[in-house]
Amino acid sequence: MLSSSRGIRKMSLQIGIVGLPNVGKSTLFNSLTGAGAQVASYPFTTIEPNVGVVDVPDERLLKIAALVNPEKVTPTTIRFLDIAGLVKGASHGEGLGNQFLGHIRNVDAIAMVVRCFRAPDIPHVAEALDPRSDIEVINLELALADLATVEKRLEKVRKAAKGEPKECEVELHLLERLHEALSRGGRAEGAALDDEEKRILRGLGLFTAKPQLYVANVEEEALLDGDELAEGVEEAGVDAGVEVVKICAQLEADLADWPPAEAAAYRTELGLAESGLQQVISAGYRLLNLVTFFTATGGREVRAWTLVRGGSALEAASKIHTDMQKGFIRAEVIPCEELIAAGSFVAAREKGMMRLEGRDYVIREGDVVHFRFNV
Repeated sequence: MLSSSRGIRKMSLQIGIVGLPNVGKSTLFNSLTGAGAQVASYPFTTIEPNVGVVDVPDERLLKIAALVNPEKVTPTTIRFLDIAGLVKGASHGEGLGNQFLGHIRNVDAIAMVVRCFRAPDIPHVAEALDPRSDIEVINLELALADLATVEKRLEKVRKAAKGEPKECEVELHLLERLHEALSRGGRAEGAALDDEEKRILRGLGLFTAKPQLYVANVEEEALLDGDELAEGVEEAGVDAGVEVVKICAQLEADLADWPPAEAAAYRTELGLAESGLQQVISAGYRLLNLVTFFTATGGREVRAWTLVRGGSALEAASKIHTDMQKGFIRAEVIPCEELIAAGSFVAAREKGMMRLEGRDYVIREGDVVHFRFNV
């Protein structure tokens, strides 16, 4: 048993919402989180960052809980951060400047909201709607903000390298490569880096090193078949290798006030399989290559957890509690579909469906895991 909450690790997946002013960022944020952020049709409404934490809906968690009848059911969560709209020149202090970018330095991924709706009463920062151009503006500002971060760090490391050249060699070479890439308007890619370089890169908190998602904020009529504005975002996504999600933020905000059953029925009428929240969550999990696993602690709690795909049983144990990681013995594992079909843990054990796995076992999507440990 866990003697206290000390050592328990509770980290929400974090997604930063960025975009130009008046693209529907705060409306989308409200629809996703129900946090009631201020929304208005003039720039820079969002002075301080809006923060909302939402539960990740998962029917499997509820089905497992129905078998156990626990005291508590705990889903995983996502933390959304909505910052002030960026404008061209933000990295050099235009508009409200890039001071607000600091609020999303530590997010796991960035969702860029792109305006694909026509509303004459809501001004746009450009004379005409051009989603591809809007995406280029935001990406350029993120790259320029990163360039300023790298230049500042590079200056310090170059000075330190004069006295300790070997200790600074890896970071110095990395910063010089990043500076070259960002100066060309490129991204801070981390795929070809070794473990030490990746650690340094994470510490810099660069925006262009974070996975991106484009959210095309479309009119209701364009949700299924799209239009030329949505097509512009999709083409930009293909060119950049970025996933695109089409959402009508105003529709989602309106449906957020409906009874859940009625909202679901209306989405079905429109031909929508998921809510906007579910679409963003699913895309975020794909973007970050995450899987969900479950634990059922006696009759006390059934809980969902996230883990990077390919993670081991030992890494999964560390997500829950440091004691589990330190005293890991075995993991008792069953896919949630098999557990639900068996009807109970007792029946699953009697049928030999529960497997004993070691610390190197790779956790799979939907695994239900009971950790055996001794501290």
